[in-house]
Amino acid sequence: MKWQGRLLGGLAIAMAFALPSHAADKIKIGLITKFPVPFYSTMEEAAKKYVAAHPEVELVTGQGQSATDIEGQIALIESMITQGVKGLAITPVDPTVAPALDKAVAAGIKVVLVDNSIPNWKGSSALVSTNNLNGGKIAGEYLKTVLKAGDKIGILQGVPGVPALDDRVTGMMQGLGDLKVEVVGKGATNCTLELGTSVAEDILTANPDLKAIYAACGPPIPGAAKAIANAGITNDKFILVGFDACCGEIEAIKSGAEDASVAQFPAKMGELGLDTVVKAIRGEKVEANVDTGAGLVTLANVKDFE
Repeated sequence: MKWQGRLLGGLAIAMAFALPSHAADKIKIGLITKFPVPFYSTMEEAAKKYVAAHPEVELVTGQGQSATDIEGQIALIESMITQGVKGLAITPVDPTVAPALDKAVAAGIKVVLVDNSIPNWKGSSALVSTNNLNGGKIAGEYLKTVLKAGDKIGILQGVPGVPALDDRVTGMMQGLGDLKVEVVGKGATNCTLELGTSVAEDILTANPDLKAIYAACGPPIPGAAKAIANAGITNDKFILVGFDACCGEIEAIKSGAEDASVAQFPAKMGELGLDTVVKAIRGEKVEANVDTGAGLVTLANVKDFE
């Protein structure tokens, strides 16, 4: 009986080593987002919900410190490679992170770009994002309805050179169509409140007859609203339009400080970003461009976006 007990125990141990563990079956995926704002927090939370519904997926997350934290994002990519992820969903902060992503691809990692692309980079399996050019057009089409020919406008850029942010400005100008307005000032904000304030102040100071400001991302909007108020301009005399519907924009729209914003759907980006990575890892066909949509938020429908 003792011999039989040892034999059964030995068989149990052998089977334990022979059968793959549940942990070994996990598909480890990395998610790297740009910087700490609600937009990317929503994206990460949606990714975590996806993982909760797909127990075969293990998620490792990382986030940069700012919209220009290139070195931080490169370090996160290298860390994901070291941790042995099989796939990586990333919101690239700048095209210069491409060489680090090349290392990931060389290591056999499937890379899906989320939120914005890297021009001419061929290593990604897919792009999951808003069509930012179309989103910009939505903003421009709205501005066309509230401005008249000859009105002066200012533009708060995001990070010049980042395709998604540049497309939002290009699209806005296209959306204005044949309405001839005068762009009297523009400046990079790096998608920060502080630069949103200072750039808006500079444009307003140089152009006291300014009629509108358009911001290519959400965080500068509260800063622009503050600059407008400090200039003694009332809400009904000025048009402020943003992009993202985040970072205080919903509150600004409800108060009348902001007229409209183009909303993205970061939750869709998080969910579809991970799902696309999983499909790519499994060798399934994925679309080259997965459009997560956009919509205009105004006071009339702001409750739908709270």
